[in-house]
Amino acid sequence: MAQVARKRDQRLEVRTTLEERELINQAVGALGTDLTTFAVSSLLEASRRVLADRREFVMDATAAAEWDRINDAPAEALPGLLRLMARPTPFADEG
Repeated sequence: MAQVARKRDQRLEVRTTLEERELINQAVGALGTDLTTFAVSSLLEASRRVLADRREFVMDATAAAEWDRINDAPAEALPGLLRLMARPTPFADEG
């Protein structure tokens, strides 16, 4: 598969300690890449991991069947919730 060339035109600056920078440089050297490629790929991977459960909801067949079972069940009456919703809101204008 051919890789599509992308123009990187946005700058990202970070501050590190000397020890952090040395460790990063070691990792860059170990991978035989450059700092930009290493930093961007690492940041993208971390970003995807953080956002994964906000973008996708993946279940195996057993979990999906349980999900369907729960969602297909009839709604339960919740008297406490009904009482709460019947109370006047404290945020209403009194004027």
